[in-house]
Amino acid sequence: MTDKPSAAKPSVLAVIPARGGSKGVPGKNLAPVGGVPLVARAIQACTGALRVTAVVVSTDDPSIAEVARSAGAEVVLRPAAIAGDTATSEAAVLHAMDAHAAMSGTPSDVVVLVQCTSPFITSEEIDGVVAAVTEDGADTAHTVAPFHGFIWRETGEAGGGVGVNHDKATRPRRQDRPQDLLETGAAYAMRADGFRAASHRFFGRTALVRTDPARVLEIDEPADLDRARALAPLLDPRAATPTADDVDAVVLDFDGTQTDDRVLIDSDGHEAVTVHRGDGLGIAALRRAGLPVLILSTETNPVVAARARKLQVPVLHGIDRKDLALKQWCEENGITPERVLYAGNDVNDLPCFGLVGWPVAVAGAHDVVRAAARAVTTAHGGHGAIREIAAWLLGPNLAR
Repeated sequence: MTDKPSAAKPSVLAVIPARGGSKGVPGKNLAPVGGVPLVARAIQACTGALRVTAVVVSTDDPSIAEVARSAGAEVVLRPAAIAGDTATSEAAVLHAMDAHAAMSGTPSDVVVLVQCTSPFITSEEIDGVVAAVTEDGADTAHTVAPFHGFIWRETGEAGGGVGVNHDKATRPRRQDRPQDLLETGAAYAMRADGFRAASHRFFGRTALVRTDPARVLEIDEPADLDRARALAPLLDPRAATPTADDVDAVVLDFDGTQTDDRVLIDSDGHEAVTVHRGDGLGIAALRRAGLPVLILSTETNPVVAARARKLQVPVLHGIDRKDLALKQWCEENGITPERVLYAGNDVNDLPCFGLVGWPVAVAGAHDVVRAAARAVTTAHGGHGAIREIAAWLLGPNLAR
């Protein structure tokens, strides 16, 4: 991380609990929103916070651990005793604090609990709760958002209900009611010594740090995840998909990107793969629009070259260092790598991801690949992912 406070400033540890199990949304913490897994989004917000000095992900899941390390966080493996459905976030934070202190040799002054389930948390919000503790003298602080709704609670009687934050016989205007604040569940900062003593995130004086209510969303059910993905293009500039104005060339991996990653082998050992007709239409449309297209693959099977001939696009296959081949191809064709869209699905695509301006993962790609991507398709490899990319770039012109 860069531009962090000097060593004289308080040591601030951000802890992101991220279990592998989730009943409401299976695999929730690795679910992509705006092309980035939830755990990686939380890490990015923490590493971007100027007052945070270290970021730790507490997890029991190897895939989450791999994504977390790739996104720039330390990983603390959580023991089974605090990894079940009944485990509290406080228990995970205390364990992570001890593990980080043992690894770094330095105890933290302030600890921040950051939840993956709040996909639109910002670095500024994290800095805000930290500042409330380190600079304003609060013992704890958490994010809240203005709330103007009338809350009702069922009484248990048939059809019965009672007003919670209002008298149901009186309906004052919003400006005439006391301001209610909704706990967002996104970020909680605490004095480390006080948290150890209390074993709870609320003790002493609690500061309320206001946030934008438009960004408040907690993912607990599949419908919440759908809403987050729909909102991402509006609330997160990183979630934007490219257009033809952003890209000068398209480079495509083959296995798992243009295919479903399966290989059919007959009794003579001949291999065959399955491709999607829509992808062929998308590539043809890109060619008609004048966008250079290259197929780049480590696979030596002649089916790659055969597919390229049918699509009438150049191909480089049987390539060990795809990034070097891609760089040379860009130089030979006068194309700036930052203006290239590269679509892939597995870890051998990561070097190319680091070279281009638009790394794109297909749905179903390896977790680490999705975490490194700037955009993620909704279609899987071999099921129309390339046509979807063509639609991003060409929009209504795709049909011409």
